[in-house]
Amino acid sequence: MSGSAARLLVVEDNDTLRRGVKRALRESFHSVDDAASGDEALGRIQSSAHPYDVVVTDLRLPGADGVAVLRAALERDPRTRVLLMTAYGTIDTAVEAMRAGAFDFVQKPLDLEQIELRVERAVEHRRLLDEVSELRAERSAHAGLVAESASTRAAVELATRVSATRTTVLVTGETGTGKEVIALLIHELSPRAAGPLVKVNCAALPETLLESELFGHERGAFTGADRQRIGRFEQASGGTLFLDEVGDMSSATQAKLLRVLQEQEFHRLGGSRVLRTDARIVAATNRDLLAQIRAGAFREDLYFRLNVINVHLAPLRERPEDLMVLARVLLERSTAELEQPPQGFAPDGLAWIRAHSWPGNVRELQNTIERAVLLAEGPRIRAHDLGAGVAAPDTGAAGWRFRLPPEGVTLRAVERELVLAALERTDWVQKNAADLLGVSRRKLNYMIQRMGITHPTWRRNRGSGAGDSSTTP
Repeated sequence: MSGSAARLLVVEDNDTLRRGVKRALRESFHSVDDAASGDEALGRIQSSAHPYDVVVTDLRLPGADGVAVLRAALERDPRTRVLLMTAYGTIDTAVEAMRAGAFDFVQKPLDLEQIELRVERAVEHRRLLDEVSELRAERSAHAGLVAESASTRAAVELATRVSATRTTVLVTGETGTGKEVIALLIHELSPRAAGPLVKVNCAALPETLLESELFGHERGAFTGADRQRIGRFEQASGGTLFLDEVGDMSSATQAKLLRVLQEQEFHRLGGSRVLRTDARIVAATNRDLLAQIRAGAFREDLYFRLNVINVHLAPLRERPEDLMVLARVLLERSTAELEQPPQGFAPDGLAWIRAHSWPGNVRELQNTIERAVLLAEGPRIRAHDLGAGVAAPDTGAAGWRFRLPPEGVTLRAVERELVLAALERTDWVQKNAADLLGVSRRKLNYMIQRMGITHPTWRRNRGSGAGDSSTTP
């Protein structure tokens, strides 16, 4: 989508203002529709042949209000960028609008040149969303961005929406769920992408070193400080500062971080000069900060400063739709990085992955697959390759238990998986596979034909007239 080809909708009940905004936008964009009320805007959004790329709407309108227009536009296409205009704007209203999905929020009286710039930014952001979607569809995006489940799609969509602003974001989730990947996505899609992305693990450093890491220090500030050090806030100015495991900060460091968030200023340890920062903050934690607040271990005022927008990543065990896609993407990446021949998963390997609870989430899955790629004894990854050094699920006949996915599964799909697993284990000898499944040779042959299962050895034997009933369906 080129910028000029974007489809825009301007919603404003003041005729003079609506015509002025529309006229200004038509200097850069060919397709600009307008509506004089919320109800008219809803009709246009719902009846248009294609979704609008950007909607510019007043917040207070006759009939449906601007929030209703916002929700209708996002329901039609979540990638639509919505700018809200209001003469009654407050910080609370802006935050609520962002949480509802607004891309930007502007107050009246309007500067038409500023509106043009913000719409151009929204159109560019919409174009980037399309590119990200295409990359994910091609499975060439970072493995942590695989978003087949509804919860992961929602998290990625929210992170993408807020990336264009400087709003503080708190990413929550268990260890290994991909919180750093979300921070990277927010940075790369933001206007700060050309600036630095600076990362600090707050759990990895003791209190005194963490303060020095964040704010820097002057020479002589403490024993061993033989020279001035520039802190991470200074390094990240103009870019993004990612504070990982922020729930592990001491109360003293929390107080200093709160001041930076409130005033955008700080001073180095041992220094008196006030320094300012333009870093955008993305924080992450695997802790329950509300529980820490109740226990007196985390400041409530800091929590609300950090948690303007919350992006939550569910554990891998709760999003089975992502699991198998991630496994295949990680396998492909690992074989390339480790310079190993291409590999796939054997049926028992796939079953092991589905059965494992993955307490370490995506990070554990990645490490398990990398190890399996190096240790695999054959061309396909099997259960014992994946289970080396970890507790494998019990798949013995006496203790075997099928684990039903949350979204359900058809009996035909389960039957097919069982037939394939039996054939794989018996090197595609049907007589042996039939014995393993407890069915007759004739019954298995019927199932194979109905499912359309084939194997190169069967074709070869049939072509040679071998007539070996143990291998030819």
